[in-house]
Amino acid sequence: MGSCFSAETDSPLPNGANSKCSRKDGNGTSGSSSRVSSVSVVPRTEGEILLGSNIKSFSFNGLKTATRNFRPDSVLGEGGFGCVFKGWIDEHTYAPARPGTGMVIAVKRLNQESLQGHLEWLTEIKHLGQLYHPNLVKLIGYCLEDDHRLLVYEFMPKGSLENHLFRTGASYIQPLSWTIRMKVALGAAKGLAYLHSDKAKVIYRDFKTSNILLDLNYNAKLSDFGLAKDGPTGSQSHVSTRVMGTYGYAAPEYMATGHLTAKSDVYSFGVVLLEMLSGRRVIDKNRPSREHNLIEWAKPYLQSKRRIFQVMDARIEGQYSLGAALKTAVLAIKCLSNEPKFRPTMDEVVKALEQIQDTNDAGVSRDESLQNSDRSTYKRKGLNENGQGKASVHHRPSERR
Repeated sequence: MGSCFSAETDSPLPNGANSKCSRKDGNGTSGSSSRVSSVSVVPRTEGEILLGSNIKSFSFNGLKTATRNFRPDSVLGEGGFGCVFKGWIDEHTYAPARPGTGMVIAVKRLNQESLQGHLEWLTEIKHLGQLYHPNLVKLIGYCLEDDHRLLVYEFMPKGSLENHLFRTGASYIQPLSWTIRMKVALGAAKGLAYLHSDKAKVIYRDFKTSNILLDLNYNAKLSDFGLAKDGPTGSQSHVSTRVMGTYGYAAPEYMATGHLTAKSDVYSFGVVLLEMLSGRRVIDKNRPSREHNLIEWAKPYLQSKRRIFQVMDARIEGQYSLGAALKTAVLAIKCLSNEPKFRPTMDEVVKALEQIQDTNDAGVSRDESLQNSDRSTYKRKGLNENGQGKASVHHRPSERR
């Protein structure tokens, strides 16, 4: 859902062609197979949520004008919620503006046949209508008029982290440098830490690369709060709920029991951090069978300074110090612990990432020499990263999907 309201999406539709959003009335329909269950009922009433939000109410005709009648070439993408369109409004009055003038916005339009979309629409307003943080995407307003339900967000020109890490065939998207990856990781971690704080007490529940959007300066902002859940209160240790989220990112204990805690988000953060290190998707059936699951494949290599380069994205070789890479890998392993109590809090993750940034400032050239030496050793012995047989080209992280 949230991965759509950005410049580049996981469902790119540059010309609006072959899209369910491309009908003239903009009534797109779309499904999302990654969600493993339907959303649970929002506890507050619709009226209470809307009255309690601090955002603007837009008219349907106003948003229709702002998006040029929801025309196909305004489509940014589509998801389980519906379709997302690019539009323009006056930054002071919020009235529709001519394309290229005023403030750029992203308008998410609900598929009118989607019950899940309606509940997620309310949940987004409930949380983003009251929560403000530099690392959360800004919800500008909403529209509730007849059967029309829309959400209006700030536009994120650099698109999603997912597109920068994995999108193929897009020459205008350059691989993110190590420095930017760590900046994005830190920003996303701060966003999660804020959600888990006493001020917010929210469990995000759908942390993944497609829900991390980037502004013009690569500042990370969390998007798509349709699955967010109020955290446990009082003596509660967890929230019991239907299992939701995206396969590969959800914590194992949550998948098994439906018990949701802040540590569930920490696990998901570990998955994303590993994806950023490796440039690989957490689940990739296009790779050899034993490499389908990134976590299972990568864990044996992450704590060895002689083998960690087998996991690291070859596109950022030479940009990081060995110490920084190892510390980041260890942090990912801690976040991915099967036991929630052994995972760090997001506040601890933020502190660790800040220290890692300092670590990387020294020793890059020295560590690059060591990495090259290790690669030469493997090549001389004709070994793969298991120490057996001929090295396989599939073990090169530079391969893209």
